[in-house]
Parts: sequence; C-alpha cells; structure tokens
Amino acid sequence: MPTFQTRLTPALIERYTRAGHWGTETFSSILARRAEGHPDRVAIVDRGERVTYGDLRARVDRVAAGLQALGIGAGDVVTIQLPNWAAFAYVFFACERIGAVANQIGPDFRSREVEYILRFSESRAFVCPASFKNFDYVAMVQDLRPQLPDLTLILVLGGDGTEGTVALDPIIDGTRTLPPLEPRTIGADDVMRTAFTSGTTGNPKGVTHSFNTTLPACRILNDAMEVTDNEVFLVYLPLGLNWGYLTLLQSIMVGARAVLLDRFSGRAVLELIQRERVTFIPSAPASIIAMLNDPELDSFDLRSLRVVITGGASCPVETIRAYRKRFPGRLIELYGMLETGFHTFTRFSDDPEAVAGSIGRVAKGMGLRIIDDDGRDVATGGEGEIAAEGPSVHLGYHKNPAANAELFTADGWFRTGDLGRIDPAGNVRIVGRLKEMINRGGKKFFPREIEEILYTHPKVLHAAIVGVPDPRLGERNCLCLIPRAGASLSLEDALTFLGDSVATYKLPEELELFEEFPFTPTGKIQRHALRRQVLARREGGTR
Repeated sequence: MPTFQTRLTPALIERYTRAGHWGTETFSSILARRAEGHPDRVAIVDRGERVTYGDLRARVDRVAAGLQALGIGAGDVVTIQLPNWAAFAYVFFACERIGAVANQIGPDFRSREVEYILRFSESRAFVCPASFKNFDYVAMVQDLRPQLPDLTLILVLGGDGTEGTVALDPIIDGTRTLPPLEPRTIGADDVMRTAFTSGTTGNPKGVTHSFNTTLPACRILNDAMEVTDNEVFLVYLPLGLNWGYLTLLQSIMVGARAVLLDRFSGRAVLELIQRERVTFIPSAPASIIAMLNDPELDSFDLRSLRVVITGGASCPVETIRAYRKRFPGRLIELYGMLETGFHTFTRFSDDPEAVAGSIGRVAKGMGLRIIDDDGRDVATGGEGEIAAEGPSVHLGYHKNPAANAELFTADGWFRTGDLGRIDPAGNVRIVGRLKEMINRGGKKFFPREIEEILYTHPKVLHAAIVGVPDPRLGERNCLCLIPRAGASLSLEDALTFLGDSVATYKLPEELELFEEFPFTPTGKIQRHALRRQVLARREGGTR
C-alpha cells in the first residue's frame, strides 16, 4: 500500500478554506444529495442505456461492496482503464466508498505504459474491458502480471471470469450476491485520485489530487459558464484522462445529464447533439474541424448547443470563424492541465475576434504569473514561463521529490512548462513550450519514451521525434532517424517494431532521414534546431 506525501500545510489549508474554495465536502455526499433529490432524473447516457441518479448511486455502492468483498480496502490503489462507458463512473466513485484511491488511465495506453503505471502506483486492482477497439486488455494484463507483485485483482467488464480475473458485470447488475457494504471515509484533503502524465525522462509522473483540489476546478468552470441542472454535457474526451473526468463531475455536481461517447467521429457527435439536445461540449480543434467537414452538417438540428470549449491545442483563427458561421452557441478557448485544473479561458463577454488565438484571462480564484528561470516576474508584456497557483493545483508528484522541487517555486507556484505572455488587454497567449513535450490534438507526451524503444532496434543509430505543425491537430509526430551504416529503415518498419507497446497517438506519422543531428557540446540533441531543419526541408521542397 503506497504512502502519499503532499505539499499541504496548515497555512495552505487555512488560506483556501477561508477563501471558500476548500471544505469538508466529498463526491459521495454530492451524489447522495442528487440521488435523494431527484432519483429518477437521468444522470448518464451510455451506449443507449439511460442511468438515473438513483441507479447511479445504487450501482456505485454495489461495485464498492464488490471491491470490498474481493479484498480491496482503505488506501489501496485501483487503476481504471475503461472507455467512456457508465461503468467508469461506477468504479471510480466506488473507490471513495471503501477508502481506496482511484487511478485513471486512458483506454489507448498499452503494455509498456500500463506496466509502469501499475508497478509505480503499487496498484492492487486493475479494472479493464475484455475488449475495446479490437484490443485484448485481459491478455495484456495477464502477460504483465508476473512483474506486478502488488496486483491481486483483475476486474473485467464484459469478461467471462477467465482464470485469474473476476467478471464485473454481475457485480454491477446485482446478480452476484455480496456482503453488505461497510463504508469507509476519505477526508476532503486526503489523496483520492491519481493520474499519470509524461515526465521529462520518458517515464510518466503520478499527479495526486484530493476532493479539495478537484471540486473547485469544476465549480470554477460551472460558475463561469453559467451551468445549471438543465445542461446536457457531451463527453467524448476520455474519462481516463483529466478533462473528460472533470466534465462528468461537473455534470453530476449540478444534477445535469452527461452523454458519453466512446468512439469519436464528427458524424457521431452531430447525431448526439440532435438526438440528446446537447448543450455543452468540451473539445479540441481537431474535433471541431471534423464536425465542420461533415458534408451534411447543415442538415442537423444543432439549436440546443450553448457552449463549446476548445482546449489542448491552439485553435486556428479560421476554424474559430468557421465555427461561428455554422454553429450556434459560444466557442470558448481554455487552458489547463492535469496539474492545475482549468487555469484560463475566454469569456462570454469577449469579442471573439479580439481574443482569437489567446487562452483568455485567468480563472476566478486562480493565480497566474509569467516568470523567468529564477522564478521572478518578467517585465510587463514580456515572455516567460506560465506559473499557476490556486485551489485546484495538484498536491504534488507521487514519489518524485526531484520533480516537486523543480516544478514548484519556493513560494508555492507551479511551473507549467509553457511559455507565454500577457497582451495589453490582459489575455494570455502561448508562445511555445519550455520542455520537449509534443501536443498532438490535445494529447501530450514526451518523445523520449518512444525514442528509447526505437534505440533498441538494431538498424537505428539515432532517433528523435519532433512535433511539426498540423492545421487540424496542432502538431504531428515526425520521426527523425539516422540509420546505422549500410542499413535502411522505413516508417512502416519503425511502426511494426513499436507494435502496440505505446498509445497510438504517440506513434510516428512521418519520417525524415538524416546523416547527422544537431548536438550540444555535451551530446544532447538540439530538438529545436532539428525541428527547424525538418521545416526548412519542407519549405524548400526537399522532403
């Protein structure tokens, strides 16, 4: 069982409690109020099934009783790798009922990532589907199990109880007899969830959150976007990643309805907007472009749509203008991350043309500074690293004191790694990234993770992945290679070698062959210089 050390101090708790952001509320108390107040109202729509608030609470408690009966208890980590299905909510919220810590991972993570996360988090339980998008999750985790001494339970949705696993469906639907649930409590300041984000060395970092760092993020955005219980959220961003999960939480906190979509397509989104009278969508530029490009867009009834929020990557100005011409409702640009929650966003009152290309102003209750390498504020209008503070900033990286020391300033501000400036109107504009992270369609990763695998290929001398501009995704993954003497290697060869060891969004999409890379005197690849060389080739037509 892991021990969680956080950056909490009595002074920090007093500060945010006095400001009204922190208190004693947990999610379980919120769900109980909603279920008691309107048990028959639909909470979640999932693949055609409509789950009421009363059903949601009952299923959460059944899953909690099942986990407890199977030996999972207070302080244990339960890793959940489920698509956007209602079962994600049952399992995630069940963890609180037994005092366990929920660890969320995206459904497209594969063996290398899953093995590291399960081992590092000391997970005692793993919850997955039998299959999703033709991938066999059970085979993956069974292959990994000998390397995971802490893992004692594998729960499978849609499974048949194969040896070494437990079927989740009979627990959810009540056909499996269970002993009564003995609820355990988690304090509002205790670690209740973790999630992993890539680290600069290629290994993910475990980000820790409490209810007091999670609920304020939802309240901040709900208040600013004037969300009520009449809202209908469409959630196609993965629940296993931060924004999708927070959107589900936003919906339940106000007693609204969340419509879950497990396989994104522009057509599927348009159909759901029309059928479910969707009002609110968190999104990314690539998704908006997919909807705009549907040849039958104008045939759909989209009048219910009130707010679309785009984040994860800068939205092209032409896409913003096209949206405004063809969609109803407001388009909001937002900046945030797993570590900070929702940090900045544009407002309903903004002139869309004036704020286009910016990420808006800092959210109410949050702090933002533009700082230099020494943590000092840069001159007005100058460029520097965006730093954050506020009630939704994470509690620290799990078992990573070096990262905590590097990324939190002495006075408690979190360094985001993004470079920005504040324009004369007070809007923040991203100008670049301090680190080597690639942001492909809002999904971020550090390329060294993939490069380290490629370096084990016998024909590879040097490998580096850089992000190159893409009008739809923001960036695409370009693999730069120096083959060993006399060897040749194609993009298809590299993809075959990588197989399904990493998430698909991390895979190379283009290949550039080099005879030499730009290196620093100490032998490090100068990625910014390498990227410039790739772009110069394209501008010169020498691809």
